[in-house]
Amino acid sequence: MHSLISKKRLINGILLLDKPKEMTSNQALQTVKKLFSASKVGHTGSLDPLATGLLPLCFGEATKFSQFLLNADKTYFVSAFLGIRTNTGDAEGEVIESRPVPNYSTDQLETIISAFRGTISQIPPMFSALKHKGRPLYKLARQGIVVERSPRTVTIHSLRLFESNNTEKNSTVNRILNFEIRCSKGTYIRTLIEDIGEALECGAYVSDLRRLSVANYHAEQMVSLKELQSLSLAECDQKLLSLDSLLNEWPVLKISQAAAYYLYRGQAVLLPNLPKQGLLRLLLQKSGQFIGVGEILEDGRVAPRRLVDLNKLSI
Repeated sequence: MHSLISKKRLINGILLLDKPKEMTSNQALQTVKKLFSASKVGHTGSLDPLATGLLPLCFGEATKFSQFLLNADKTYFVSAFLGIRTNTGDAEGEVIESRPVPNYSTDQLETIISAFRGTISQIPPMFSALKHKGRPLYKLARQGIVVERSPRTVTIHSLRLFESNNTEKNSTVNRILNFEIRCSKGTYIRTLIEDIGEALECGAYVSDLRRLSVANYHAEQMVSLKELQSLSLAECDQKLLSLDSLLNEWPVLKISQAAAYYLYRGQAVLLPNLPKQGLLRLLLQKSGQFIGVGEILEDGRVAPRRLVDLNKLSI
């Protein structure tokens, strides 16, 4: 294990952290930031303390591209405890209702949950970071205040009933359902499970939650906090992925130094053989160096959208 150094280092890249349970995303970020002695780190969409799994951390120049991960699809493995509702929608909340669980067959369960696949509407939970008149909803919720929230449209790309089994709790037979869910940005898994619980006429809360993927990043690539703490500083640096790894599925445009010159001055450039529209990964022709993101304009030129500060590329 390396000792922490006081001088902050200029580091660029992306770390796929396996966030441990009972730690906020910001606590995990700050711990990793100290381990790397990094000057600048940000995360891309927080996980609840209850949740574990994939938390991409962006170092240095990678923070400029974190928004593209915020907008990405995500995959979760979630356990839903039926028959009980809590005020937070998860295991950390207080029990507010208990109901018997009907003895559904697997076919009946599949029929009921099929209504939650595709485009659905959700009302964000009170226990969320959304703000009402400048105050986070969860702070209002802790004071017993409930405000009206506007519904939002999200997409559940896949909702797979993984398995179901019975468990004994408080002398009452309840059923735990396990799901694998792939969904669009802005989806509240707690709300989804609560809504499924209502459709099953018994209520439900999230008893366990693990994020398995964000965009093209997957669980197999994650590094645990425990592993990082056992590595040297140089070994930690080797766990960082490249700046443009989060844009792997985007089309690539290789440009000359001359074209880069104009892009870095905020000017759009006209180049041959361009796609008709969309965002592009910009790479220098000679070195293959990733320099940022460009967008095709209506007149066919490429405009700069997010560019890397080449003077800050140390790692």
